[in-house]
This record gives sequence, C-alpha cells and structure tokens, in this order.
Amino acid sequence: MSKTAFIFPGQGSQYPGMGKELADTFAVARHLFEEADDALGFKLSALCFAGSDADLKLTANTQPAILTASIAALKVAQQETGLMADFVAGHSLGEYSALVCAGTLSFADAVRTVRSRGTFMQEAVPVGTGTMAAMLGVEREVLEEICREAAEGEVVSPANFNSPGQIVIAGSVAAVARAIEIAKGRGFRKSMLLPVSAPFHCALMKPAADRLAAVLDVISYGDMNHPVISNVEATANCDKGRVRNLLVSQVCAPVLWEQSVTAMTSLGVTRFVEIGPGKVLSGLVKRITKEVITVNVEDIATLKQLTT
Repeated sequence: MSKTAFIFPGQGSQYPGMGKELADTFAVARHLFEEADDALGFKLSALCFAGSDADLKLTANTQPAILTASIAALKVAQQETGLMADFVAGHSLGEYSALVCAGTLSFADAVRTVRSRGTFMQEAVPVGTGTMAAMLGVEREVLEEICREAAEGEVVSPANFNSPGQIVIAGSVAAVARAIEIAKGRGFRKSMLLPVSAPFHCALMKPAADRLAAVLDVISYGDMNHPVISNVEATANCDKGRVRNLLVSQVCAPVLWEQSVTAMTSLGVTRFVEIGPGKVLSGLVKRITKEVITVNVEDIATLKQLTT
C-alpha cells in the first residue's frame, strides 16, 4: 500500500505575505497565528503578513515565521481534506514543524524554541566570519576530502546533503573559499556562495547547540503519532525520549536530506506533501527520486489542487 509523507521547509523558503491568505480565510489558521503572537510576546503575524523581506531574513525571525506558516497550512489542510501522513520530516528548522505535526512538541513550545534557536545560531558566530556554499556535481567522499584539505586548522565541512550532486558546505569564510578553489582545481567548477547570515550545521555552531540544550531540557515531549525521520540519522524515530538529543545534535551535524527521502521511499512512501512556504523540498525530492508524486500546500490555490 502506498504511503504519504508530510515534509516541512527550512530557512530560505520565507517570503513576505506568507500565511496571510490562509489566515484571512480560515479561522484555524488565524487562531494559530494568534497563538504564535501570544507565545512570543510580539506580532509575528504582522511580520509574516506585512513585514519586509529584510526583517524576515533575520534568523531569529525567520525560524518562528516559517514554523508558524507551515503549521497554519497543516491545520488548514487537515481540516479541509482530512489528509493523513504515514511519516513526517523537515529540513533543518522544518524538523520542528514535523515534530509538532507528530504531536511530540506543542506548537507554543516549538515556536518559542525556534525563536531562541535562531537567536543562538546567529550569535554563535560573529557576522561576516562564517559562510555557506552550494557545491554542485561533487560526490560526498570527494567533497569530504576537499574540506579536510581546505580546513588548515579552521572549520569547513558538509552541512546539507540536499540531493544528488548538490551538497552545501559551511565554515569560516577563508576555509570555505579554499574549498571552492580546491574543487575548481579538480574540475568541479560549479559552486555558489549562499546569502546566509551564519554557517549553519557545522562545528562553529557548538555554542548555539549548548544554549539550545538548556531550552530543550525544560520542554515536555508527547508521544509520537507519526514516525519522524530525523535530519541527523535519516531514520524513522518513534521514541520521544530521543528527540531532545537529536535536536541538539542537529545544530552542528549535517542535514541528511537526500538520505531521509531515500529512507522514506524505501518504507513505501510514494507521495510527498510539502506543507508551508515554497516548493524547495518538492524540487529536491524530484531530483532524488522521480518515481514519486510531489504536491505542496501554502495558500488557497495549492489547497484547491490538493482537494481535486
């Protein structure tokens, strides 16, 4: 029997106005944004609906904004279609949305936690000293070797295994630049520096992981109603007792997205429903496996496509 996975986007999918149409139309979405405002003590709803692109790109804003827009879309989709998932997963920040969907994290706890997570990640590394770059067409083992050669006592390592031939690296500015040059010297000429404010998912994030651990220590975790494919292991987790450590590890560990999608297809998933702003993950899924159906839900038009 074919199975469905809900997948939730991470940073980079945000855009001004996200979630507004759903909140204007559906009470369940409007109440969700109100709950976020109350939990955070400021108008996150106004930031999502009418905030500037620059404000939304601030990591401490981006993370709760995408989480809230994603869970609002989830609530509407569940209410309007009755759609159910067999597995859930999310890319980096999106793993928190997946854990809310699975019933492990309350929405209020999740939105407060990712607000802190964004702040901790931004403050872990002085602005301008770290960066990330997408490396295209390089195999994992080769890129790991390039990073080791480029490090020279600094940090540079794979941060996101997004799809075949697309791996993101992160680290200090100089070490990432060396890795790009070494890759070019070996014939891998396609690379692109990413417009990010910090080098996520590498060892430079250790201060953020330590601070996040303290926040995660005081949260209560509910039983899972869906298995969650974790970024760190790319395997299905049903044990709420493991969630805290997986989320702490995730801050410095690479996101195993390609491996996560492969794991879900091996478990019988034939349809991936991307819930939240954008279609980034749908595009990655199609590059990983063409034998599946991908749809996304973020507004009225995409909701109608889901119901037809």
